[in-house]
Amino acid sequence: MSLAISTSWNAYRFDDGEKLLFEISQLGFKAVELSFNLSNEMVEAIADSARRLDIDITSLHNYCPIPDKLSRKQALPDCYSLASLDKEERFLAVKYAKRSIDTAARLGARAVVLHCGRVEIPDYTRPLINAYNQGKNNSAEFFELKDRMLHERSVVSAKFLTQALFSIEELNAHAQLKGILLGVETRFYYREIPNIDEIGVILDKFNNSQVYYWHDTGHAQLMENLGLAKHKDFLDRYGQRLIGAHLHDISGCQDHLAPLEGELDFTVLKPYLKESTLKVIEAHQPATAEALIRSRNFISQIYDEPN
Repeated sequence: MSLAISTSWNAYRFDDGEKLLFEISQLGFKAVELSFNLSNEMVEAIADSARRLDIDITSLHNYCPIPDKLSRKQALPDCYSLASLDKEERFLAVKYAKRSIDTAARLGARAVVLHCGRVEIPDYTRPLINAYNQGKNNSAEFFELKDRMLHERSVVSAKFLTQALFSIEELNAHAQLKGILLGVETRFYYREIPNIDEIGVILDKFNNSQVYYWHDTGHAQLMENLGLAKHKDFLDRYGQRLIGAHLHDISGCQDHLAPLEGELDFTVLKPYLKESTLKVIEAHQPATAEALIRSRNFISQIYDEPN
């Protein structure tokens, strides 16, 4: 299976799906993941172009296409939370995630990548990153902020996780009908679901189902850099249920760099990535075309993937 690239790299520079995919094809990639920021018109144009260019669509990132009545900038993966306590919001989250599953099935993709909502507490991850960037990650201020985040999340997280499980149950049933796998992704913001322990709760509840683990290299390494979880622990605990991986580099707390542009040792992942594991380079701008070609060749060589 060819190494894929996420359209998150260039999606915001295009309103035309055909031009977006043509630019990716010029880099030599033969497979793509459709990112969450694509309109329905762009998705259809990419699908048509993929057939002409002989490019596989291997996975979609929820929500794809974007939900109705939202602009592309509004349509983030958590615009509607699968863990929401608000009945209407959770209904919309499930509705549009089902549409992503339908789209994946129609386009011949194998999986949809899911964000599973959030615990509604203030965001402490960005303040922690700011402190880290200022060299204060061993300061009393840093540890006090982290402890406050952990405490506030733990007090209220159970009710949000319960709602996320209800949502995933609905999506799992729909995915089974459509023959699509669901990848529960490592999160960047600590208030999001799932944290490292909640991944296990989800996978245990949906054992022998369509629900699998999707590993994100930059997010897992951020958790380690902030002292919240060890990167390798994600892989050791959930590697047997791994269906796919977002491969991007990280320098300090700046992620979504092209592989080779940061500090991550990608050889650490090799024992966990099978031939069938979906592998997607998820670099964002300002990664250059040249950097992505280097990344593709580097990653392909490490994991014995065809270019």
